[in-house]
Parts: sequence; structure tokens; C-alpha cells
Amino acid sequence: MYYNYCRNEIKHPSIVSHAIGDVNGDRILDNVYLTGVKTTQSPFIQNITMVIQDGRTGILTTVHLSENAGYNPRLFLGDFTGDGIADILISIDSGGSGAIMYHYIYSSVNNKVQLLFDFNVYNNQYKYQVNYKDNYKVEVISEANDKKYIIDISNKGTEYLSEIYNPDGKLKNPISGFVNPLSGLYPVDFNSDKIYELLAYQKVAGRYNADALGYILNTLRWNYRVFSLDSQYLAIFGA
Repeated sequence: MYYNYCRNEIKHPSIVSHAIGDVNGDRILDNVYLTGVKTTQSPFIQNITMVIQDGRTGILTTVHLSENAGYNPRLFLGDFTGDGIADILISIDSGGSGAIMYHYIYSSVNNKVQLLFDFNVYNNQYKYQVNYKDNYKVEVISEANDKKYIIDISNKGTEYLSEIYNPDGKLKNPISGFVNPLSGLYPVDFNSDKIYELLAYQKVAGRYNADALGYILNTLRWNYRVFSLDSQYLAIFGA
């Protein structure tokens, strides 16, 4: 009987995150919840769902997420579009070795829910090439904006470099690295105008995921229709 009770209890959704703010524009505070089904003896949460409660009427609006299982689901309310009304940022950790995260941004102006940002769309839009070059260099090409970056890996250590290069600095064989999908999305008000931009992190890796070479940092800004690329940087590790 005890086992059956626990099993039924685990299947029942509970609130896993909560935020308060005016998300529909009527100047009355609304409640935004993430609910989910907790896993016994694990922080893993399944069936994560967004529920918006209209602060004036109490009416509930339920939004199902395409990726709805993971760790540490959380909410952030802030104005990303410049209309003076808070939007809803949802972040979920996938728990995978690549530290990949799921992110969504929703608008609920006039109680009409609209998806503004989907991490899957972002990952499909921002593609990269990572190629090892002679003389201890790695070339990173951002296809979305046709930009190229060069990373100097001469400080990676003799053992690492000797596996890849001949003593004269020539590559032994062609090697390609990769850039991970979105691993962090952070709201930042760069202009101090009370409108948030997005700072997106993607890890640049060499021969394997633990072989980190740096991070692509993309700043995204709302352009009245979608979040578009405003600036891009490649951050590297210091020697």
C-alpha cells in the first residue's frame, strides 16, 4: 500500500517555479507557474508545463512545452520587446554532458500567448564550422553572419599538440571540432533602458566535448518581429 501511494503521488504535478508580474498589460499582477512531475530520489522533472493565472479574473492559461523534461526549471519576467509589459523566459537544464539548456520566451499581452523565442529555432539558425589549421591555430566560422575567428592553441600542452601536429607545426590529419547547441541564455539590459537583450552562450569544442576551446557569445535584440543578432564575440581561455 505504501508503494502504491508513493507511486501515485509522484505522478501528480506540483509547482516547481513561480513568478509574479503583469504579463498581459492590464497593470494588475499575474501569477506565472511552472508545474511538473517530480521523480523520486532524483531532481529530474517531467511534463514541465507553464500556467498563467490572470490576476484580475483568476482564469488559467496552460501552455505545453515541446521539450518538457529536465532539471532546475525556472522563470524570469522582463520586458524583451519594448512594449512595457513583462515577457516570460523559461529555462530548463537538460542534464547532458554538454550542459545544453532549453529556453523559451513567451508574450501574453491581452492574454494572447505568443512564442517569441524557441531554442530549437536558434540552434538551427546559428551554425558554425570549426577546423584545425597548421601552426597551432583553430578556425571558427559563424555561418549566420559570415564571420571568421582564429584561436591560438599553442598553449594546450606538448602532449595534446603532439597528437595533432608534426614537429614543424603541420597538421598530421584534417581535424574538425564543433560548437555545442545553446548552453546558456541570459537576460541583460545592456542599454539600461529597461528593455532586456539576450546573451547566448555556445561552447566551442575540439576533438571531443571536454576539449573546450572557448565560447561563442551572441547578443540578440528584439527587432519588432524576431530576436536578431546584434553582436558576436568569441571568448577564449587565458593562458
